[in-house]
Amino acid sequence: MRRPVASLEQIFAAHLRVLATALRPGSVGQYRCAARSFLTYLHTAFPQVRKLSQLRRDPHLLGWFRSLCWQDPPLRNKTREDYLFLLRRLFQDLADNGHSLQPDLIRSEDFPPRDRYLPKPLSPEDDQRLDRGLRHTDNLESNALLLIRATGIRIGECIDLPLDCLRQVSETQWALHVPLGKLHTERWVPVDEDTRRIVTRILGLRALAPASPASPLRKSQDFFLLPDYHKHGTWYDTLRLALADAARRANCTTPVTPHRLRHSYATTMLRLGVSLPALMQLLGHKDIRMTLRYVQVTQQDLQQEFHRARQNNAQLHPIPKLPLPPTTTPPRADLLTIRNAISATCHMLRMFRLQLEGPIARHKLRRLTQRLLNISHELHHLAEK
Repeated sequence: MRRPVASLEQIFAAHLRVLATALRPGSVGQYRCAARSFLTYLHTAFPQVRKLSQLRRDPHLLGWFRSLCWQDPPLRNKTREDYLFLLRRLFQDLADNGHSLQPDLIRSEDFPPRDRYLPKPLSPEDDQRLDRGLRHTDNLESNALLLIRATGIRIGECIDLPLDCLRQVSETQWALHVPLGKLHTERWVPVDEDTRRIVTRILGLRALAPASPASPLRKSQDFFLLPDYHKHGTWYDTLRLALADAARRANCTTPVTPHRLRHSYATTMLRLGVSLPALMQLLGHKDIRMTLRYVQVTQQDLQQEFHRARQNNAQLHPIPKLPLPPTTTPPRADLLTIRNAISATCHMLRMFRLQLEGPIARHKLRRLTQRLLNISHELHHLAEK
């Protein structure tokens, strides 16, 4: 008796169950979404295709690529790129497991160009208005958002912070212990006195927060910084809505999301002089290119960096000391002594002019130096007579 042939849905579902043993649930969900999109299109446009061996690049895959571009609302290039990458990985795995598939169903030229990703920090004005609004509200949600802004942690990392996340690393230094997060990394984020007060305030509000009758505190309540009677997904929605409401009341000029607070933290740290390698560690990144997407460099930042570098250059090359004639009256007041004094003075004026940044002041010193040189030249002619 012949075994029934598995449908395309069954083949993909079986392989997704295998992937679920090694990948995180979120990653498996992304693979499932890409497979569902392709199979839905295939059954609508080509219902006669029942086997993997029947798949062809043209028209099956190319038609699916076009359908992704025609969706309403349109998909971002990054979303379409993810779909193609995930489906190509599924095809490769299925081929390695013995399924008959045509090669090169998805090629590198099929991937759309990446969207231009710009850093999205808040403007300094919006950042200040939002900070004042959150501090004025002073509830559990607003202080959690202040903690995200002050440390640059992700919203999920904030939700998963343990009760003892604030650790003392030395007599005067403290750090926030961020457990394993999105990239399977944990880190210690240095904090200042203001951030310590925010954590202390969260602990105080947490103790006063009443438990919901429908969702009482669970046994794990003593582990998390935020009360655990909220479900993990509910905390996401709660914090997002609280931030949107605070931004609206603070009259922010653009929509604000929790991740924009992370962008603002990165940009602020860069402007304060934190190096990119150190910032990468603070944000919990594994690649410096990812960190570069978070920071915004404005013309004002370029001007500050340029003039700071000029000042450092002047400090690295100090002005040499030139021996000057004694300040007391010399034993002989002849033309040679006067000319030597003028020469030393002109040298000092030249070196001092190099330290000035204003063009007007440098021009005046140049004119004064030229006048002294003219005097020295006249004295030289007088000595020859």
